[in-house]
Amino acid sequence: MNALCRLVLCGMLLLVIAPAAHALRCGNRITSSGNYDFQVRDRCGEPYWIEDHYRLIVFGADSPIQTTQQIVYTAWFYNFGSSRLLVRMLFRDGRLLREDTLGYGVNNIGDSCGPAKLIQGVSSGELIAYCGEPLSHNVQPGTTLRRLGLGVFSETENYREDWVYDLGGDFLYIVHLRDGYAEAIDHIRR
Repeated sequence: MNALCRLVLCGMLLLVIAPAAHALRCGNRITSSGNYDFQVRDRCGEPYWIEDHYRLIVFGADSPIQTTQQIVYTAWFYNFGSSRLLVRMLFRDGRLLREDTLGYGVNNIGDSCGPAKLIQGVSSGELIAYCGEPLSHNVQPGTTLRRLGLGVFSETENYREDWVYDLGGDFLYIVHLRDGYAEAIDHIRR
């Protein structure tokens, strides 16, 4: 078999295997982009953490009649144990848009917390997996408006939260989240 034939066969094999690489295996069942949320729940079970974000698109903002379309983004977080990565599944209006892998999972939700886990860029789902529910949290909702064209703009939720964790010792840790990700971490004396 010459080199060209081997190259073509390898390329065809990669094409056949590639779609499976973008799917999540839950037991012996597979989820993939486009699945409905109820299909994912049936295949993978209940997520340990869910968060929602919203986007509103307004058409005809400068005209007598204006229409709006609300888009709901929902993130589901799955923990499959400490030997596998955490998974964030992002849905748009109830359909699976994409999957993201995060840090390693945990044996028990909230049993792996420490200052090293409270870092910039960590997702809310990772915080819940590692540290559990925060001691307290403060929500600061807001929106960002973007003009997309004449009479059309997008209003995107600009959601901020402050989560407080007590890890023992002399300090409390405040994680400042924006849209589900840690933007900054502060600590204050008790």
